[in-house]
Amino acid sequence: MADADSLSEALNAISVSTELIEEELKPHLDTLLAMLLEKKKGAAVEIASSGVLPTLAQSLRRKSPLTNQVALVVAEMAREAAVRDPCIDAGLVTVLVPLLNSTDEELLLHTGRAIGRICFDNTAQQDELVHSGVIPRLVDIMKLHPENDPLVNVCLLALCNLADMDTAREALVEVAVAEVLTAQLKRAPDAERRHLILEVLGSLGESDMLKLQFVESGVPEALSEMIRGLQGGSDPHDLCSIKIASSLIVSLLLGDESMQKCFGEGKGVVYQDVLSWLQSSNNQLQLSGALAIANFARNDSNCVKMLELGVVPHILTLLEQHVDEGDVSVQHAGLSALRNLAIPASNKVRMLEDGVTERIRTLLRSDMPPVQFKLLGTLRMMVDGQENAATVLGKDEVLLSRVMEWCEARDHAGVRGEANRLLAALIRHSRAPEVISAVTKADGVRHLISMATSEHVIMQNEALVALAIASAIDIDSMEESFRKAELLPTLQKMLEDPVGAVEFKHNEGRNGISKPEGDTHQAVWSLQHQASHTG
Repeated sequence: MADADSLSEALNAISVSTELIEEELKPHLDTLLAMLLEKKKGAAVEIASSGVLPTLAQSLRRKSPLTNQVALVVAEMAREAAVRDPCIDAGLVTVLVPLLNSTDEELLLHTGRAIGRICFDNTAQQDELVHSGVIPRLVDIMKLHPENDPLVNVCLLALCNLADMDTAREALVEVAVAEVLTAQLKRAPDAERRHLILEVLGSLGESDMLKLQFVESGVPEALSEMIRGLQGGSDPHDLCSIKIASSLIVSLLLGDESMQKCFGEGKGVVYQDVLSWLQSSNNQLQLSGALAIANFARNDSNCVKMLELGVVPHILTLLEQHVDEGDVSVQHAGLSALRNLAIPASNKVRMLEDGVTERIRTLLRSDMPPVQFKLLGTLRMMVDGQENAATVLGKDEVLLSRVMEWCEARDHAGVRGEANRLLAALIRHSRAPEVISAVTKADGVRHLISMATSEHVIMQNEALVALAIASAIDIDSMEESFRKAELLPTLQKMLEDPVGAVEFKHNEGRNGISKPEGDTHQAVWSLQHQASHTG
């Protein structure tokens, strides 16, 4: 009861004060502060509803010797969500913001906390803060007082709350925020600080302009260095930091310029560290490593260089580690990396010579649709334009048997589509009678005929060209399948459809059908001719 009386007395004294004389107000502010620091229930709400908030705002505006104490009272009071709107209505945010220009570290701390708490989860107020120029000031405070951990923490929390806003990101482009965050990451005293900095970096890194600034300021290298220092331990907080940091590096590599800078012609520190992640026992680093390689492999020059530097064996070893009850995400990422690396024609030849297709065939026994989907796409890329590879794989009974299963994967349209496309690719790129015979024997022709009526024009084209090639080479083996599928009426309908005919012609070449295979519209005519002479 005595506490309630003293609080009421202090509030009454402050509310009737007009001169804001330090000697008169200080003991009453001491009372308010004591109640708030002791977390007396209802104290903050009582203070806010007593009518003293305008007086506190006036005191802050005058920048008197009481300023520090008033700022602390407001900061402690604003812990309570219920008083934040009254603080805004009383103009406290407006008078607090200029105080961020102070050189007094204690005042900066109280002011930062007060503003952060009042504006927490309030988009309108946060937007006003950004427009008032608070972003450059937060960065400057961290530059000027880099070793004041409580103050730096307040600034980081503020940036964390504002980092998702486009206006904040635009403001941060103009200041050297990357250098400040990198310096703080290197001296982070604990996991909590690390995670806070990583969260800010992660959010800001979504901006393409900041992404490039981060790379130019050495953020990826700082993240790699941090990961190296934490590897080998089992502390959950450290493992969490590794996960966040490695994922952030992968994200930064999504920008073309930033990716190229990190690659550094295969000599970059980040690229070298990524290679070591592939050989790590940490699943998260393995995953990030494979994803990073896939990102680096976004242009032919990098792909050729990485192959020369021997990245493929590391990826294959990684995939083999996860064949049985392994991490599906790692397998998926590893196959994505291989697929990208196989895009340049020269790389296909080299990878085939190195036995890549034989080693990734072990993944055929995977029951996970994401892995099946990526495996099929990778194999299709490997045989693209490679007659020998297409012939070898096209005669493989085990492979064809599995592909036939996946051609009927009713629960996963992606797997079904990729299985059909691989089947067509084996014929299109091998043009080998033995492959056509093997596909026919495996009952694959009916899948190609079904694919030829797909709603996707690319798949139609690929199937029709494969069927035309197969019928031209070995019509006898195709005859029964054509008859069962009633192919002739289907082809006639295609030719009579003016829209379809135009689509066939206009999708020639653009959808990856090589010129030697001929015009797809011509393939339909050829198929119709062959089908009409069967039986």
